[in-house]
Amino acid sequence: MRKPDKQVCTIYRGIPASPGVVIGKVFLLDRESIEVAEEKIPENEVAKEILKFKKALNDTKEELLKTKEKVAKRIDPDHAKIFEAQIMILEDELINNAVVEKIKKTKSNAEYAYKKVIERTIQTLSTSKDEYLKERTMDINAVTNRLIYNLLGIKHLTLESIDSPVILVARSLSPGDVVHMKKESILGFATDMGGGTSHVALLAKSMGIPAVVGLKNFFDQIRDKQTIILDGIRGEVLICPDQQTLKEYDKRRKYLLQKSAELSELKSLPAKTQDGRKIELSANIELPSDADSALEYGAEGVGLFRTEYLYIAQSGFPTEDEQCKAYLEVAEKVYPKSVILRTFDLGGDKFNGHAGSLYETNPFLGWRAIRACLDLPEMFKIQLRAMLRASVKKNIKIMFPMISEVQELRQAKAILQEAKDELRRKRIPFDDQIPVGIMVEIPSAALAGDALAKECDFFSIGTNDLIQYTLAVDRGNERIAHLYQGFHPAVLKLIKQTIDSASKNGIWVGLCGEMAADPLATTLLVGMGVDELSTSAMAIPQIKKIIRSIKFEDAKKHAQEVLKLSTIDEIKKFLIEEYTKRFGRDNKNKFV
Repeated sequence: MRKPDKQVCTIYRGIPASPGVVIGKVFLLDRESIEVAEEKIPENEVAKEILKFKKALNDTKEELLKTKEKVAKRIDPDHAKIFEAQIMILEDELINNAVVEKIKKTKSNAEYAYKKVIERTIQTLSTSKDEYLKERTMDINAVTNRLIYNLLGIKHLTLESIDSPVILVARSLSPGDVVHMKKESILGFATDMGGGTSHVALLAKSMGIPAVVGLKNFFDQIRDKQTIILDGIRGEVLICPDQQTLKEYDKRRKYLLQKSAELSELKSLPAKTQDGRKIELSANIELPSDADSALEYGAEGVGLFRTEYLYIAQSGFPTEDEQCKAYLEVAEKVYPKSVILRTFDLGGDKFNGHAGSLYETNPFLGWRAIRACLDLPEMFKIQLRAMLRASVKKNIKIMFPMISEVQELRQAKAILQEAKDELRRKRIPFDDQIPVGIMVEIPSAALAGDALAKECDFFSIGTNDLIQYTLAVDRGNERIAHLYQGFHPAVLKLIKQTIDSASKNGIWVGLCGEMAADPLATTLLVGMGVDELSTSAMAIPQIKKIIRSIKFEDAKKHAQEVLKLSTIDEIKKFLIEEYTKRFGRDNKNKFV
């Protein structure tokens, strides 16, 4: 593919993996796939080749254990569990036995036999429509490369040797690569492969290294030492930027740093409007260690603990004790503030060993979240018992995802009651009055809000899925991603109807989707009547500043005006103009 001319400035859009804006020269990490030729082994050398393979497995496992220990010390023990997934791949008996059999049967060298067996596994995962499974191929590739390096006696190169500030560009990176990055040398990184929930993305966020992933063929469009701009907030990379663009982004970078410093002063102040309306500002977290960052940014609790990340971090279901320990850790960190634990929001492809083989042409509309949990009550009860056991401080709430109608909620509550009864019989303490809520993320739940509100203690509106399901738009599909619009009048009406249903029935309502972090939406959501907003920790200070600068009565009028508008463009134009009036024209470019 032709490289761009030096004068051309092009924007490449990927997936924002870790926030931050950096400007620097490219360090092109050109790791070609290891070519492994087949070599025939004499019959009397086969046993020796199998021993070589087993020794390489042990050596690779030792390397990963050392990396895991390094992560536990440098970052935290939760993120160290990521490497358990890679260790499990090395210990996979089906794969290893298949390699041994291939060596015996074909008299092939170990590295060739291993690569052929792994290629079949990767091919199966790559055809899956489930983004999570696609991302796990990166773990398998990372393990494969390490093992083959050891089989061939090649030293595995790390990124620790890079000692000048650069922006790293690669086709893909492994979690081990990220762990060895030094912040003073790696300003940020961009990769062709990867997703927002990958292990690489999780580590980059924890280490504070801006990153954009999923850029597809970006690697082939870039030259070593070119100056680029990497925007980990928007998920964009600009190559060959001209001087004017460089000045604009440098100004934006400095502005973000300045605003971050200014907003940090709001940490201890409440999110209260000028006329006294209190909005609870909480954080969305993935792992227990994220609670520390949430509190640093002034969160008033955890509004969404995505418990499925405990599964993702170790590629398997954590035990009841492991879950209880994680939930209790978060509850103790935020006490006396509350934490909302969302039960597993996993698709059918992830219930390995529980549901057998399951292929779904459209997993977003398939067997997932509460649907799968209700079909697997014993597995569901393990999680519910762990949540109950962790609730002894009485600051935990339980939330069920993807509820579509009252009967599903009743079924989930019945299994929760069974879990309570089991703990009572064993005389294990828990919060018997633990609040139970639901995610409102399916249009049917929003429309049935009045009936659902009578059966639970709170609502949390998940705008990401609500938008997707209301507009029939897969936001991961590039051809129609532009149709994914949170300010669509139909979406806003469903949000307002949900809030009104909660208010009518005397329960509180929060909002935990990406809309909660959008400054354009803040005044609108406050005016609609939300009680709580839960967002990424970094967004909390800015959202708090907006809340503290408005009056609730004005916000209600603002919301009424928005709900009268008929098109997305009209709504966006109104919101941008109102935001600009209050916060200045310098901020207008953020939204156009």
